[in-house]
Amino acid sequence: MYFAALLARTEDGWEASDTELDDVETLSDLTDLAREASVDEDTVLVLIEQEDAWFGVVRVEGEDDPRIYVSDAAAAARSSYGEILLTDELLGREPGDDDADDLDSLDLDGTEDGEPDGDDDEDGGSDAVPAGSLGDREILVDLGVSEKELLALDEGDALTAIAEVLGAGEVLETVR
Repeated sequence: MYFAALLARTEDGWEASDTELDDVETLSDLTDLAREASVDEDTVLVLIEQEDAWFGVVRVEGEDDPRIYVSDAAAAARSSYGEILLTDELLGREPGDDDADDLDSLDLDGTEDGEPDGDDDEDGGSDAVPAGSLGDREILVDLGVSEKELLALDEGDALTAIAEVLGAGEVLETVR
């Protein structure tokens, strides 16, 4: 089961909105969705989780490139929503690399943790995405969540913990 929400910073604190990712196919689509929720080009956080498997944070500020953190890249790679966050740049690949198609060979049903087919291990498909966290580990430092705290978060309650530190726990719960 997935949960996705936008947290937009305003003069009065944070505003949360539940968001559907059904029409989001790329990081660019997700970034556009976040920018639409922005007030005066202030910070917007896109929080995505797959229950007890992985979570991701995308931070969008104005026209800057989005910053991304994924708690478990290998688990996210087996998810249609996680695949959106695992860009070539984040994975350290050049766009168009032959390995870039490895994500397409995984089971991306969008509802379960999924497991790569047995042949992917033999041809190196599952090795293309590293296990563990990936991305900008300092994505929330200026908002009160240190790199160490981010890495220590449990996938099951990470988004709630992040929202609590931001002072947005209650607004996030209203859309959960």
